[in-house]
Amino acid sequence: MDLGNFESLRFFYPETILTGTILLLVVLDLVLRSKKSLGYIAIVGCLISLWATLELYGTLGGWLFHRMVILDNFSLFFKVLSLLAALLVIWMSLDCLEIQGVHKGEYYTLLLTSALGMFFMASSSNLLMAYLSLELVSLTSYILTGSLPHNRRSSEAALKYLIYGGVASGAMIYGMSWVFGMTGSLDYARISEALLQGEVNRLGLFMAFVFILAGFGYKIVFVPFHMWSPDVYQGAPTPITAFLSVASNASGVAIMIRFFFPAISRLGEGGNWSYIPGVEWPHFLLFVSMVTMTLGNLCALNQQNVKRMLAYSGIAHAGYLLMGLVVLNNDGLRAMLFYVAVYLIMNLGAFLVVVIVANATGREDVEGYRGLAWRGAAIPAVCMAIFLFSLTGLPPFAGFVGKFFLFAAVIEAGGMFVLLAVVAILNSVISLYYYARIVKTMFLDFPQPDDPKVEMTVNSSALLGFLSCLTVLLGIYWGPLASYAGQSLRFFVR
Repeated sequence: MDLGNFESLRFFYPETILTGTILLLVVLDLVLRSKKSLGYIAIVGCLISLWATLELYGTLGGWLFHRMVILDNFSLFFKVLSLLAALLVIWMSLDCLEIQGVHKGEYYTLLLTSALGMFFMASSSNLLMAYLSLELVSLTSYILTGSLPHNRRSSEAALKYLIYGGVASGAMIYGMSWVFGMTGSLDYARISEALLQGEVNRLGLFMAFVFILAGFGYKIVFVPFHMWSPDVYQGAPTPITAFLSVASNASGVAIMIRFFFPAISRLGEGGNWSYIPGVEWPHFLLFVSMVTMTLGNLCALNQQNVKRMLAYSGIAHAGYLLMGLVVLNNDGLRAMLFYVAVYLIMNLGAFLVVVIVANATGREDVEGYRGLAWRGAAIPAVCMAIFLFSLTGLPPFAGFVGKFFLFAAVIEAGGMFVLLAVVAILNSVISLYYYARIVKTMFLDFPQPDDPKVEMTVNSSALLGFLSCLTVLLGIYWGPLASYAGQSLRFFVR
């Protein structure tokens, strides 16, 4: 299926609904006095777009808008994740005191615009569309990061994000120009055809892929493109930090899989992929995966700010995710998709507790969690323990199942991948230290007389209960999500 502009609109209504919601928020922001209602309108728009996206699931795949966008189960899976992340972050933002001074109309408009860019990142079928969609997400993220008025830390984080993002973006588009020069096309399918003919300079092509990886690595936050993450995560408003940690990473995973599999790898029998001879990118990414998870965990050990610790934790989890990419088979990809989904749930839950504690105490450091369970916040303390132990990979939580699938795919591949599995297991043990340190502070350290009590709003309580129950449920009954991840591996490649 290769459709033109008008024919493609029949399969474009999730994006149309989201665009309509964005325009509606812009207009209502001018006429409504109560800005809080804008958040509920944004939630309704996300829900309608989510329903429309799920309606498309299982549709015959094909190219839309003259091969600019691709429609398949894989892109729909990541569109669902982007919408869920946007919806949950908006829900989290409703009661966040940190963003009370933010212009709500602009805040929700930019948040949904970023989600729209993530739609196109997941469904881009050529390098030009990939670049434009990534830039749309990046530009809105810069503004959201610096959206706290008169806050020097937020402004500094936005500036650092902009500088790092600009350098990574320039390197990426430079690599894309190399690919275009050597293959004569920006279209993934045609790039694959040109590579299979074997007439391309392999060294030049490998260098081009390294440059392109700079852009992808900047979104997924793997080494050495991770340096912006801790400062930005600490300085940005906490709901935006949560959004960047899950939605931005998920869309980066989507664009990376789309490029490295249908574009520069070929599908063989039994669901196994093979790289183009002479462009041995899995070996390169195997080393990057080990370095990323190790550096992330070691740097997190001594962090005192919880948001900064979760930033280094996110770097480590990017390393875990890369494990599913390097094994070059559908088992690894299925494990990646499953892990991205459960990481969204447990990481958003952890950041929600950060919001709840910050609302009551104004603190983000580990000492601010001292005796949390004995300060009227036993439920947030228990939920935080669930999320942190799930991030570690302990049973019976969703993170354990996600890591089990990743480790199983790597061990089954054998050879040098067994070393990767050993390094990943050792890193999971290391991560237990800094996660358990927060749990110990919440339950075993006694509060001081001047430590304020922590209270929750109804919205925060409902969202916290939903995320924590889902984290436990997916650790016990993971079959439907695993099946959904498996069905989402249907790439439209020709």
